[in-house]
Amino acid sequence: MNLNTVRLMVSAVTPAQYPANRLPEIALAGRSNVGKSSLINRLLGRKALARVSASPGKTATINFYDIDGVFNLVDLPGYGFARVSKAEKARWGVMVHTYLSERQNLAQTLQLVDMRHKPSADDIVMFDWIKSNGFAPIVIATKKDKLKPSQREAAVHLIRETLDAEEVIPFSSEKGDGCDEVWEVIRRIVGGETLENSEISLSK
Repeated sequence: MNLNTVRLMVSAVTPAQYPANRLPEIALAGRSNVGKSSLINRLLGRKALARVSASPGKTATINFYDIDGVFNLVDLPGYGFARVSKAEKARWGVMVHTYLSERQNLAQTLQLVDMRHKPSADDIVMFDWIKSNGFAPIVIATKKDKLKPSQREAAVHLIRETLDAEEVIPFSSEKGDGCDEVWEVIRRIVGGETLENSEISLSK
């Protein structure tokens, strides 16, 4: 995947700070420390575009990335981090709910879950929200490389069963496994013709 212009446009807290462009948006939702920043960097072929924090719960804004002027990739604050105060959790909850329920540009929300663990109650709530708002939920199971090959099929089955998910993509930011599959999903969402008419090269 060859991308010419990838940039962080804005880190927003309120709708007034959202980008004014009308590009379709693909949001990434997941628990704190699920690997959203690592996925963004691997997917976009950048080493440090999204900052990977050693301390979960640090992303307190909605980060909008412009992908070659074709679509926006939106990194939502992680949920479920126990050490964040109740007030901070509530503030983030309002921020995320406002974006997900009101943003007209939103074309799809991709949910990230840690492949090593059974989806949590928070994961289930997010999955059900995505589904109830008319989207066909797509789950990216991160940290594939942390499991032995013999463990992966059972892990994916557990995610499917717990969330009642039809589409689960195992992904490794470390190895790059799953990148092609995620880009194929993006093609479906944004429109293959739109990508082909842009300067984005789909060749490796």
